[in-house]
Amino acid sequence: MEIRRDVYLNKLISKRRNGLIKVITGVRRCGKSYLLFNLFRKFLSNQGTPDDHVIEMAFDSFENKKYRDPEAFFPYVTKRIKDDGAYYVLLDEVQLLDDFESILNSLTRRNNVDVYVTGSNAKFLSKDIITEFRGRGDEVRTYPLTFAEYMSAYSGDVNDGWRDYVIYGGLPLIFSFQTPDEKSAFLKSLFEETYIADIVGRNNVRNKAELEELLDILSSGIGSLTNPRKLSAAFKSVKNKTISQATIKRYIDCLCDSFLIDGASRYDIKGKKYIGAPSKYYFADLGLRNARLNFRQIEETHAMENVLFNELKVRGFNVDVGVVPVNEVDKTGKKIRKPLEIDFVCNKGSKRYYIQSAFAMPDEEKKSQEQRALLKTGDGFKKIVVTKNALAPLYNDEGILTTNIFDFLLKPEVMDL
Repeated sequence: MEIRRDVYLNKLISKRRNGLIKVITGVRRCGKSYLLFNLFRKFLSNQGTPDDHVIEMAFDSFENKKYRDPEAFFPYVTKRIKDDGAYYVLLDEVQLLDDFESILNSLTRRNNVDVYVTGSNAKFLSKDIITEFRGRGDEVRTYPLTFAEYMSAYSGDVNDGWRDYVIYGGLPLIFSFQTPDEKSAFLKSLFEETYIADIVGRNNVRNKAELEELLDILSSGIGSLTNPRKLSAAFKSVKNKTISQATIKRYIDCLCDSFLIDGASRYDIKGKKYIGAPSKYYFADLGLRNARLNFRQIEETHAMENVLFNELKVRGFNVDVGVVPVNEVDKTGKKIRKPLEIDFVCNKGSKRYYIQSAFAMPDEEKKSQEQRALLKTGDGFKKIVVTKNALAPLYNDEGILTTNIFDFLLKPEVMDL
């Protein structure tokens, strides 16, 4: 079964022969290797690239262990470059190659060599790519399957697919398992044996239990505003443990560096500035989040918000939490300044969208509550409310578009109706 990943494949195609190292990043098991060695490799073959002009190496394979030594790998590659034709070097888990920065920079200095690498190591964060590759890196950030990608391989209807997606997530390997028990066991084992082990080992985390307890708190509160100070207080009151804010910040950074979670900062829309802490955190994959909680806490409301966040990131948006300060009068007649929240402020180039995730709007009061912050922005950017059960995309008199989650996820053009 081939799952199309056209968003990422097209990015690789558009970056072909641009003189930079294409660095494919993302959470472990999200399909980076498949993208590179199957989909992109197939594209090169269809374009007529000779097989001997594509050099592949997976450094995490036992048979390639000797090539982790640069003194073995560099001669191997250069020996295979025999003419002036275009060569494509595809490398998986390249962080296992010693002194990989120097090797890759040397390869890209050859005019006929185009280099593509994957890595799940923190060194492949976008903020470090320029440093690691001295300005020669070009990141392609990948995610687990979007709902549209998931449904392209799912055999049931959209409602059944949604139910399974918000429970078991979008790691491509989930399709290898048939029963709920098999899927649950796979995700729980993967979380413990791969993700946590990798984060602890790579970052020299001394207290694994603290990190796991923080994961439990973040998993329980996806989409909730928090910061190291609040989390430190939670450890004190709930766990009866004292963990410094600096330690919690370090743990959060480790989780973000592994691409397991991602944060959204607060942005003052009228003041046109970032407010800072607290932030919201979302999981790259809901199945992993649910596995962390032993599938005990699956609230569709929060799951939908997490899915929307990831979808917007895949579509290339910078995503923040919007804050709109308004003046109100409290019960005592005193004037107060109250912040209204917009779930997502999405920016890409000159485009901006304000999006509210509202699982249900059963009455006019709830509808007014969800739309109020959107109406207070004071600008003409597109405003959208996404619900679970709206019948069809529909504008109201104030110009706010209401659409259902399935149309939003499966028909990207809905954003620009």
